[in-house]
Amino acid sequence: MCGIIGYIGDKNAIQIVLDGLKKLEYRGYDSAGIACLLNGKIKTVKCKGKIKNLESLVDDSLKQSKIAIGHTRWATHGKPSDENAHPHCSGSIALVHNGIIENYAEIKKELQTEGYKFVSQTDTEVIAHLIRKYRENNLSLEDSIRKAVSRLRGSYAIVIMDDKEPDKLIGVRMESPLVVGISDGEKFIASDVPAFLNHCNKALFLEDGEMIVLNKEGFRVYNLEGKEKKKTPITITWTASMAEKGGFKHFMLKEIYEQPRALSDTIRGRVLSDQGKIVFEEFGLTRDEMRRIEKIYLVACGTSYHACLIGEYIIENIAQIPVEVDIASEFRYRNIPFEKNSLFVAITQSGETADTLAALRYAKKFGVKTLSICNVLGSTASREADAVFYTHSGPEIGVASTKAFTCQIVALYILSIGLSIAKGVFPKIFIKNLLEELLLLPRMAEETLLLDKKIQLLAKEVYRKPNFLYLGRGVNYPVALEGALKLKEISYIHAEGYAAGEMKHGPIALVEEGFPVVFIASDDLYLEKTISNIEEIKARDGFIITISSSKEEKLKKLSDRFIYVEGINSYLNTVLFSIPLQLLAYHVALLRGCDVDQPRNLAKSVTVE
Repeated sequence: MCGIIGYIGDKNAIQIVLDGLKKLEYRGYDSAGIACLLNGKIKTVKCKGKIKNLESLVDDSLKQSKIAIGHTRWATHGKPSDENAHPHCSGSIALVHNGIIENYAEIKKELQTEGYKFVSQTDTEVIAHLIRKYRENNLSLEDSIRKAVSRLRGSYAIVIMDDKEPDKLIGVRMESPLVVGISDGEKFIASDVPAFLNHCNKALFLEDGEMIVLNKEGFRVYNLEGKEKKKTPITITWTASMAEKGGFKHFMLKEIYEQPRALSDTIRGRVLSDQGKIVFEEFGLTRDEMRRIEKIYLVACGTSYHACLIGEYIIENIAQIPVEVDIASEFRYRNIPFEKNSLFVAITQSGETADTLAALRYAKKFGVKTLSICNVLGSTASREADAVFYTHSGPEIGVASTKAFTCQIVALYILSIGLSIAKGVFPKIFIKNLLEELLLLPRMAEETLLLDKKIQLLAKEVYRKPNFLYLGRGVNYPVALEGALKLKEISYIHAEGYAAGEMKHGPIALVEEGFPVVFIASDDLYLEKTISNIEEIKARDGFIITISSSKEEKLKKLSDRFIYVEGINSYLNTVLFSIPLQLLAYHVALLRGCDVDQPRNLAKSVTVE
């Protein structure tokens, strides 16, 4: 997820774009750049690091420009560097891009054989060269862009300028946000409303497959076949602070709602469901290397540790490889007798967690193959591991992890399928079904978010309770652990996650009238036993909240509050069940007046022991 902005008008375009980038820095902050038109030529300035670094490099002479584009980057292809920063230029073309181009490698190879020179490792640069290629074949700028984007697979929001047509900006959207600001004598185009809200409050939201041509006096919207469409701007009533959060009250809630997009981006380009295959190269491992793996160590801290526990169930069932899960702060002090052909997997959102890095270095010291599952390109974990799989969930601003966690589960699901394919564990039709079910996940996550209103009402019933118990069996046990952690982190309520089968070995002593117990139950082989556990809580007058993919009538009847989640399979249901648990924690914390995005005593990335 990156931030883009463009401006055309009569004012200082560079300053407007720089100010807009500062408003978008929450979308990405590993590099930034601007391009403007001055004296008929495109001038670019870009660098690694934050907007303030870019600002220090901008020459005052550039501030005479009246048209400019800018970008603040969250890297997906190519490490954070000056060369990989946007804008990317080719001939008379300069552009900025938010999204992921799945087929960039094949297009790049084609363009290189035709003599086009690449200076970055990004997927974006292929778009600039493609537009230039068609432009040099005497197509108009608009037709060149249409022809270029027709070649692309993936997601993109693109803003383009051409020094041969200095009086226009063109934007195209496909599965990445793009919004236009409308004001007399000037126009803005950006990833998000905050970029221009200080200048105007009339906005036009582009839909997938739409192109907009802007000049300072007006705009025209077309579909990608060139047919003009009529669209009417709306008035934005958000404050600037609300706009940064997309209209949500907190970053955490925004990030919960971003999960369908984040899940889609993590899956995108890694899965070939029609062929029953995954792209092994996305894990930095060959099929032969995966085939030789005999033991896996999953190591992490906090929420990522819970993803590891879910991954243990998934890998052992789908790939049938033994898995050992450990907390990084404990692992680093153990004397591990690593087995031959082992794979060590470090899972970390930031890639900078001190204990996880120490565990990674410990494994490398013994010559163990290492893989990092990480959300931040160029982070220490991604550099030091032998291989890396990036979860493309975008920046996570809220301290309590939400979208990064569910994307980690998806990464482990894809890894388990890759291992299964490499080892020939299951028939192709079984693997194909698993992949097809994975492609359903983003849409099912969207449907699960519709439960928000119901969960708000539930939160009002329980937010004054001093203690909670969360219970699950099998792969849902770590979901219970994560649900309890979320409540603890942001509402400061004491909550315990437990394996439901262990309930009789201690936790049941806590249960009294009105004591809230949250059950997570899939419609699977554990369901009957879970119902028995619920009956034991019911007999002691506990307040039973059940989140389940089962419509079993007995389950509904026993529950004081029943939340039905349309499921997929037991492994992917862990993602879907996590969403209502995140929402419950959020709404309880809100009712208790807690600082949701920055809970006390916690930091987003724990970079010290």
